[in-house]
Amino acid sequence: MPLALLALAVGAFGIGTTEFVIMGLLPEIAADYGVSIPTAGLLVTGYALGVVVGAPLLTVLGTRIGRKQMLMLLMGLFVLGNLLSAVAPSLGVMLAGRVVASLAHGAFFGIGAVVAADLVAPDRKAGAIATMFTGLTVANVVGVPLGTSIGQAVGWRTTFAIVAGLGVVGLLGIARLVPALPRAEGAHLRRELTAFRNPQVLLAMAMTVLGFGGVFAAITYIAPMMTHVAGYSDGAVTWLLVLFGIGMFLGNLLGGRFADRRLMPLLYITLGGLAVVLAVFTLTAHHKVLAAVTVVLVGALGFATVPPLQKRVLDQAHGAPTLASAVNIGAFNLGNALAAWLGGMVISAGLGYTAPNWVGAALAAAALVLALWSAALERRTSATPAVGGVTVAAPVPAHH
Repeated sequence: MPLALLALAVGAFGIGTTEFVIMGLLPEIAADYGVSIPTAGLLVTGYALGVVVGAPLLTVLGTRIGRKQMLMLLMGLFVLGNLLSAVAPSLGVMLAGRVVASLAHGAFFGIGAVVAADLVAPDRKAGAIATMFTGLTVANVVGVPLGTSIGQAVGWRTTFAIVAGLGVVGLLGIARLVPALPRAEGAHLRRELTAFRNPQVLLAMAMTVLGFGGVFAAITYIAPMMTHVAGYSDGAVTWLLVLFGIGMFLGNLLGGRFADRRLMPLLYITLGGLAVVLAVFTLTAHHKVLAAVTVVLVGALGFATVPPLQKRVLDQAHGAPTLASAVNIGAFNLGNALAAWLGGMVISAGLGYTAPNWVGAALAAAALVLALWSAALERRTSATPAVGGVTVAAPVPAHH
């Protein structure tokens, strides 16, 4: 594996830490600013929406310069946002810092996925994308619990200052290790937008929103579910999140390994498995050990869909992959925001803390239906070539 992938993974680690550590530090931040926890929760919503908006916006601006320069610019933006969060005198300023940092998120993973895929041979693309996303999954195993502990011990501002430092390391790594890849031939907005005329690209993105939304419906409310239903202490929630992170890490590895060979069968298994596991979670949540095992499975099955879904978008948007790749990262966050909102609605309706699991199961099942539809459409298209301008992806030559 090229060393440049390590630099991308370090950047991904910093971004993953800043995205998820906020959930563990909300009580401290709320107390510091003298606001309620739901009000402080706007820092989570604001970040997710910043990713959705920032991913296409910055990627379009980035088509004017080389991909390496754009990645460096995005890490600079990430450092700036986290420094602003660390010194923010008010909740409003902190929210601005979170949004600035989030703008870098979608475009970094979107452009990073294209760069990672370009660094290796055609049959190793999903593995390369998974290597970059390993940084995000390791962030959940190491960065988030560590950041939460540091924030609780010496103040949450220190956590954001350290994350800004991680961003600097990522920036230097990209400057040193990522080769100066040429701009995509004729990369401009009109060309990039052509990808969205392909129904397969839109179907893959819808699978991303629904499939990953299934994971977040359950995980957003893991703290009240595990303490009120399973009977865990508040302190145990950190370790349950570590288990979720381990599941994510393993799922990402499996997804990267098999997506290059059997992409669609992998999606059937992971999305179908996720729907079943989330439905069963409504029962296992009442038993400590079974609840912990289920948390690992949700992380593993959820993240095993990431490399194949990202590769599916890259394959179907060939010739104009950058914007589609970044928008798909936005789609993950749109799924997060949608699922968290739906999960909150069923809890507010008095259906209990396990009710979001049913929401998640329904979303994952819907994603599976779309995967089956996508494959059927592809079979019909390949039987009658070039109908509606939809073509099957040609392998992109590797840059070494």
